[in-house]
Amino acid sequence: MPEFRLPPGRKTVIGMIHLQPLPGTPFHEEGDFRDILETAVASARALAAGGADGCLIQTVDRVYSTEDASDPARTVAMGLITDAAVRAVAGTPGFLVGVQIMRNALSASLAVAKVSGGHFIRAGALVGMTLSPHGMVTPDPLAVAEYRKRISAGSVGMIADVDSMHFRWFGGEKPTAEVARAARGMGADAVALGDPDEARTHELIASVRRAAPGLPVVLAGHTDHTNAARLLADADGAFVGTCLEEGGWGGRIDADRVRAYVDIARSLESR
Repeated sequence: MPEFRLPPGRKTVIGMIHLQPLPGTPFHEEGDFRDILETAVASARALAAGGADGCLIQTVDRVYSTEDASDPARTVAMGLITDAAVRAVAGTPGFLVGVQIMRNALSASLAVAKVSGGHFIRAGALVGMTLSPHGMVTPDPLAVAEYRKRISAGSVGMIADVDSMHFRWFGGEKPTAEVARAARGMGADAVALGDPDEARTHELIASVRRAAPGLPVVLAGHTDHTNAARLLADADGAFVGTCLEEGGWGGRIDADRVRAYVDIARSLESR
């Protein structure tokens, strides 16, 4: 597999595939796994048909360990879903499939991506600490780097949240730009950030550009069809969720909604 890289000049649109609770987690409904898998595959196909650049398959199990750990049944389930999604979009050259096993199971995410043919993972926390509703998340970047090397997953990209709904630096006021620079030093290939306040999002992007030139910046949500043109004008790409899903958050992704968002992104590339 070639080295992961977001294409320069491209506004990379990555649709979020939100999974219902998986086997091995407390809120999983027995017998639902096949429906979860088929919905994920249908959403991946819709994203490819709508012209998106990729998808991020994200576990949404409602309650999480804060450790870099994942129940074996859950990891296997994620592997099966990722494998099915990769196969479903195999006819779309360049389409990226990402893995995120919440809350911060980075080693399991790397393993699933590596074995199932995924292209990248999203790290909710790679450096520092962040306080979540489930407790303090304290990543171990050395252990992640060692495991990534041990399973030869260097070609699996890593997009790290540095200021978002998933990560806020805990303890002191460390500038987001410094967090981004540290994340790059620990192996991040791109960073994700975003805030409900558009002005702050623009400021964050600009600060990362100054501190870490060349490091791709991806919007960590808070984007839809109404603000895509403004936000993507500064960012290199976006994780896009609810506005692409039928019936709101967690629904099956609709190809027409994807196409409408992608059209906005492409219009910015030709300027």
